[in-house]
Amino acid sequence: MIPSNSLVFLIDDDSSVRKGVSRLLRSAGYKNEVFSSASDFLAREQHPGPACVLVDVRMPGLNGMDLQSVLIERRREEQLVFITGHGNISMCARAMKAGAVDFLPKPFRVAELLECVERALARSADQRQSGTEKAAARHLLDLLTPREFEVMQLVVTGMLNKQIANKLGTAEKTIKVHRGRVMKKLGIVSVAELVRLVEIARVTPAT
Repeated sequence: MIPSNSLVFLIDDDSSVRKGVSRLLRSAGYKNEVFSSASDFLAREQHPGPACVLVDVRMPGLNGMDLQSVLIERRREEQLVFITGHGNISMCARAMKAGAVDFLPKPFRVAELLECVERALARSADQRQSGTEKAAARHLLDLLTPREFEVMQLVVTGMLNKQIANKLGTAEKTIKVHRGRVMKKLGIVSVAELVRLVEIARVTPAT
């Protein structure tokens, strides 16, 4: 189920394409906005919900491939579907390798386009959810002192308190205290939960 705050953007310098595709998207139940250039799209405030961008590859000024590079550079999460009448295999491969959802040649089938839009919005929603969880996990880990964080990184590798103490050159009871504080601050009770939290935060365990 696609969230109600999803939005589809269409960027194409051909007014007839903008009009036709926009009408198609509305009939399929997708809220959408159209732009005649990639620069106009980038000037718009970033949409806070799941977003799919249908973009023509070849346009005056900033083209579709350039837009993809800009979005990647700015770490934006919109999911791109390229539509073009001038594509080639190498261009398609480059776009897909950089994370595009699909590369549709004109004229495209209606069902094919709508399937791409649905897939793009689903991916966008998943990425936003993952990003929210990651931020929350990192916020929790930021509550730890540098020493507690160091102990935590060793705990998730499966090391026992005694082994951690030997590695850090301190007493086992000190490690036990640090470990207890880590679990209390993070609001968890098991090593399995700690490992999961670290995975969500994408923190590299100690080696």
